[in-house]
Amino acid sequence: MKTGQCLCGDVGYVIRGELGPIDHCHCSICRRAHGAPCATFGRVRRDAVEFVRGAERVATYASSPEVLRSFCSRCGTRLFFRHAALPDHEFVSVGSLDDQSDLRPVAHIFVGSKAPWDAITDALPQHAAYAPLD
Repeated sequence: MKTGQCLCGDVGYVIRGELGPIDHCHCSICRRAHGAPCATFGRVRRDAVEFVRGAERVATYASSPEVLRSFCSRCGTRLFFRHAALPDHEFVSVGSLDDQSDLRPVAHIFVGSKAPWDAITDALPQHAAYAPLD
């Protein structure tokens, strides 16, 4: 089980299930949404996520026809996104998890649109777009 919350603490959630592949996303939308060179997400089944407080504070935004992003409407913390290709899953913003000590990213995705100054220096696989969705 993993727990997470937003910056202001109004929204809290529990994940009761396996957190799937964790990727660093370098796409321009994630960069803009997170204000960072990349955003790190892990996949989990939607039915494994439960809000324990503040569900009424969660706002959503369709950043593209395929992606719906959720965030705290008070502090702006990015929490999850859903992709139309995997409707039974949520992609958890790893930065919102309380304990990240046992998590390891497996790949960089959308490196074809990464910021030109963003030097990737680790040995993780790099994909021009999405890593294979299984």
